[in-house]
Amino acid sequence: MTRSIFVLLALTFVAACGANDPPFRPTGNADINIGPNGVGTTAGVGATNGTFSVGLSR
Repeated sequence: MTRSIFVLLALTFVAACGANDPPFRPTGNADINIGPNGVGTTAGVGATNGTFSVGLSR
């Protein structure tokens, strides 16, 4: 019984930690580079909430 109450309180605390944070906004970019070796492209996508950012680029 005590373990169940502790788990419930821990899950409630973890869920409440992000309750006041701003939502994640999607981000993206694309670049075209022209140089002596030809034309190159790069692109990236991600998400940010101002504090944390995650993304993938190529």
